[in-house]
Amino acid sequence: MPRRIAQSVSAGDETGTAEFDRWFDDLRERRAMQVTPVPLDDLSGWSTHPDTGVIRHDSGRFFTIGGLEVHVPNGPVPQWSQPIINQPEIGILGLLIKQIDGVLHCLVQGKVEPGNRNGLQLCPTVQATRSNYTQVHGGRPVPYLEHFRDTARHRIVSDVRQSEQGAWFRQKRNRNMVVEVTEDIEVIDGFRWVTFGELHRLLQAEDLINMDARTVLSCVPFAGPEVTAVLPAGGDAFHAALLASCSGDGGLHPMTDILSWVTEIRTRTEVYTREVPLRGLPGWRREAGRIVHESGRFFDVIGVDVRTGTREVGSWMQPLIAPIGTGLVAFLVARIQGMLHALVHARAEPGYLDVVELGPTVQCTPENYTVLPSAARPRFIDTVLAARPERIHFDTVLSEEGGRFHHSRNRYTVVEVDPGPEYDHPDFRWVTLHQMADLLRHSHYLNVQARSLVACLHSLTATGRATRRTDRP
Repeated sequence: MPRRIAQSVSAGDETGTAEFDRWFDDLRERRAMQVTPVPLDDLSGWSTHPDTGVIRHDSGRFFTIGGLEVHVPNGPVPQWSQPIINQPEIGILGLLIKQIDGVLHCLVQGKVEPGNRNGLQLCPTVQATRSNYTQVHGGRPVPYLEHFRDTARHRIVSDVRQSEQGAWFRQKRNRNMVVEVTEDIEVIDGFRWVTFGELHRLLQAEDLINMDARTVLSCVPFAGPEVTAVLPAGGDAFHAALLASCSGDGGLHPMTDILSWVTEIRTRTEVYTREVPLRGLPGWRREAGRIVHESGRFFDVIGVDVRTGTREVGSWMQPLIAPIGTGLVAFLVARIQGMLHALVHARAEPGYLDVVELGPTVQCTPENYTVLPSAARPRFIDTVLAARPERIHFDTVLSEEGGRFHHSRNRYTVVEVDPGPEYDHPDFRWVTLHQMADLLRHSHYLNVQARSLVACLHSLTATGRATRRTDRP
């Protein structure tokens, strides 16, 4: 499978890109969605509990927004309270792949979500919560769902439950699936076959490949010696180290040591959480139809009225998390033993099921540190912000999940540094891409932001450096 994926990565040309652009632009004109802010108290189909203030759907399904009290005894911020999304259902994020004319293709869809800044984005074949695909809303069924519910006649390439944003979700997980089909598949309106190479090039466009597509792409088994057999190092030393990182064995730290390190940090890290009423939550207030932090930072909880003719139902209302500011998500990378290593951070977030997951070197919203203690400022953030242009190998603003977050965007960047003792810290480790591929075969090792960066790094394997596409709004 890695060989065929690598062949698909190398496939495609400018003609294919132009054809995709025409398809996408036509679809965008036809997939309009009207999203209007409304006060939380006016959300039809939702109610606020008179005592606790918890916001829930009248069906009892989908999700709720409640309060969470967090204690991290040894953290730079030892205690805080916040709203959080409770969505215990396991959704499906599924990508169908198929060999077409000797090349693997992925079936993707153009989909509009109420929180998307720019409307239409590219998504996996299936992107659905359990409430959606069991049709709690009474709307149309989810296309192609049967290929992921009944896989007996197909080849399962990847199937693993992964977490989502631990700062905003409480123990949220989705089933990330890649399924290969051999039968003929009818391509309905809004869907399109593209190669892995086309997806990699499209990752360089702002706000185009959505978060759900990125996390599924990261779980594709793109590792092993077959990668360099198909994608020989024809670029610079960085490109050669990148390919070696995908295909080679070994690394600065053996995998057994990495697993032991993660287990040790999970064992010693104390994070205590308790569900509390949303009403009267310390530091937060409900005003002007939304929930806001008293500092004006972090995020708001807002309501929206959604009207569209191209989804399972034509209209609905819902609450959304609306982050304040654009985030920064970065890997520092270095060439070590001839292989590219990324500096991962073992970070705790209140919504993680297993306390700690491996995240990017830096993951934050920089402006938030104007109201937080200086000790909370992320280690290595200044290295990222001061990076010289020639050391930046990927740099694109990408959107987070638009079904729960309103205009949530992060600057995803990969910055090369020279390895040195300044990067030695007990909460950080250098790991290779093939080691991250091994970890991604299992649940709850790499967080969703790190998985996005893995997809971004894979997108550099054809050339070693991104060519940013700024022509898409």
